[in-house]
Amino acid sequence: MEGASFGAGRAGGAIDPVDFLKQPQTLLRVTTWIFSIVVFGSIVNECYVNKDSRDPELLCIFNGNESACSYGIAVGVIAFFGCIFFFIVDLYFQQISSVKDRKRAVLLDLGFSGFLAFLWFVGFCFLANQWQRTTMTRGFSQGADAARAAITFSFFSIIMWVVLAVRALQRYRLGTDMSLFATDQFSADPNAPYPGYPVGSGTESTETYQSPPFTETLEANPKGYQVPAY
Repeated sequence: MEGASFGAGRAGGAIDPVDFLKQPQTLLRVTTWIFSIVVFGSIVNECYVNKDSRDPELLCIFNGNESACSYGIAVGVIAFFGCIFFFIVDLYFQQISSVKDRKRAVLLDLGFSGFLAFLWFVGFCFLANQWQRTTMTRGFSQGADAARAAITFSFFSIIMWVVLAVRALQRYRLGTDMSLFATDQFSADPNAPYPGYPVGSGTESTETYQSPPFTETLEANPKGYQVPAY
């Protein structure tokens, strides 16, 4: 698999679901997908709480900052659908016959993974900072575990998306090297003739062929033939 174009086998190969699920790329996708669910699921379900029993208004547990909860949910949802999209791309990547299309897919993966790693880094810093400033009340303490889970898996998501970005970069470099290798086999001059086939030792020389018919010089008087006298 690693010796072909952009880290995948030849186009048109059969898809083996078992081998696909065992690939490190697939395991990373599934892991980041689960982490995104944990982050935005924890915030949506348990990070909007009442500050106390006398105040019925629901507040974001991260220092009452609505932007913190909204940011965590937004990044989690983006990562959730991004993982699904690139999971499908990985599944059908081997069916892409065009090298240019493969290159675009790898570059898109590289850019998206790097962008998500940055978003998760910002989200982790934002949520951790607001959590440190949170004044714990009886209502806020009920969602403390969910808040810590969101912060923790935000940090883990940074690592996972950085790993995905590094793997995409490796696939891009591998594909670029293979393309350069393929183009170096031919002359850069478009008018240069193609190299001919090498003559092996088993090729029969043209000197062994008989002379073509009707090209031998005919004798004026063949043997045994008398020219009649008139």
